[in-house]
Amino acid sequence: MSIRESQVDGIDLVILPPSRDLGDGFTVRRALPQPQRRMVGPFIFFDQMGPVELRDGQGLDVRPHPHIGLATITYLIDGEIMHRDSLGSVQSISPGAVNWMSAGSGIVHSERSPETARHGAAGLFGLQLWVALPADQEESAPSFVHHDAAEIPSGEWDGVTVRQIVGAMDGLSSPVKTLSEMVYAEIVMTPGTRYRVPRDQVERAFYLIDGAVTVDGQPFGPSELVILKPHAEIVLATDRGARLVIVGGEPFPEQRFIYWNFVSSRVERIEQAKQDWRERRFAAVPEEHEFIPLPAEPAPPVRYP
Repeated sequence: MSIRESQVDGIDLVILPPSRDLGDGFTVRRALPQPQRRMVGPFIFFDQMGPVELRDGQGLDVRPHPHIGLATITYLIDGEIMHRDSLGSVQSISPGAVNWMSAGSGIVHSERSPETARHGAAGLFGLQLWVALPADQEESAPSFVHHDAAEIPSGEWDGVTVRQIVGAMDGLSSPVKTLSEMVYAEIVMTPGTRYRVPRDQVERAFYLIDGAVTVDGQPFGPSELVILKPHAEIVLATDRGARLVIVGGEPFPEQRFIYWNFVSSRVERIEQAKQDWRERRFAAVPEEHEFIPLPAEPAPPVRYP
């Protein structure tokens, strides 16, 4: 992982997460959490999946695993993933669509390439983010909601297209129902355009998916997570075009702990979740017989922030 400070007054920190090979050429970059920055608003986890070209017969296979106290947001740039969970949800997600899974008191899910995507070459590229739930919603009932790409609102201004994945920004409002205030938007800039990042949220960051932008002359490239200072005015400019996402929101008043796939404001709740998974007390995913065991050498939960 590379961390660098910026010479731009409105930028707090720049994170370039390393690429991690999970085998068969499949890579991930984990931008959050990092020791230097644990969260941005309610966002506590930020993974880039791929891009990768899957060979014939190859696919993604994330076996059933549990979550508590968070919501996952899956958004694809390329490819297809089949989601299955312990509520009985079975849902394919394709580029531009949104899967929102609120774990609440506990849920188990798997993520796999569908059979149709395992024959012939296929790409896979996307983002999965987690948001911590408000303390009074951590034990809410788990739920899963899918929104097709056509449901996600978008607008175009002076060569810049905004897709409002979650929350409200630039006059656009996402249909995705959240349990706290946040924004998550995809921005596509054509060559020679500029975009002013809204200042409504206290904590904000942008992440370059493709292309390059400059801020006050300083360049930023793919896979860099750029953390902004509260309410700073930031204008992105691009000569050759760029694709990025913006995330932000209000920080929680309480601390958060994270261990493996569990997030909570109470460390004892995470300990209970660990024991429940060891003893297989979570509900199972129908028709799934595999599972990911608890890490063999458990580390203590990490406090955020």
